[in-house]
Amino acid sequence: MNTPRPKVRLSRRLGMPLTPKAVAYFERRPYPPGEHGRKRKQVSDYSTRLLEKQRLRAQYDVSETQLRRAFDRARRAGGKTGEALIQELESRLDATVLRAGFARTIYQARQFVTHRHVLVNGRRVDRPSYRLQPGDFVQIAERSRALDPFLVAASGAHADPPAYLEVRLTDLIARVERTPSREEVPVICEEQLVVEYYSR
Repeated sequence: MNTPRPKVRLSRRLGMPLTPKAVAYFERRPYPPGEHGRKRKQVSDYSTRLLEKQRLRAQYDVSETQLRRAFDRARRAGGKTGEALIQELESRLDATVLRAGFARTIYQARQFVTHRHVLVNGRRVDRPSYRLQPGDFVQIAERSRALDPFLVAASGAHADPPAYLEVRLTDLIARVERTPSREEVPVICEEQLVVEYYSR
């Protein structure tokens, strides 16, 4: 079994910092890891699309299978497939926990969900991929709120909630107001390249 690639190394390979801790390392070495990292390489159209797909995967911490399923749902939705794909990923429970400011990173958000700290409409949900709908409430379980990470979150340390979420940080509760527009989602991605990758 392969060990997970360290986040800093993955950040450098993808050309973007994936965690707050990776920012400083990435700024010092903004090129891919390895002895050939600084050398310019000829980049094919395929590798450009592949890299963009990998960048999107990493920002949501999803598997290839999960991203492919989200793409298939987005394609069936009609309209702009790229925008629908981002909306599909943004409807995930772990993404909403992150956007609401309850977690510092997507990795921490996923952990909070799997460790059963998160309720949806008053019921405990432990699947990070659980898809939320407008009108759904997400909150941190009452017994969990005294834990240090949630005390930090309630203080507003990670807070910059988008307009499509109504958030009450002191109560660690958020409501999904509506489906976000692409401009509101703080993901670095040229989603059309991802659409082209899967449509080839």
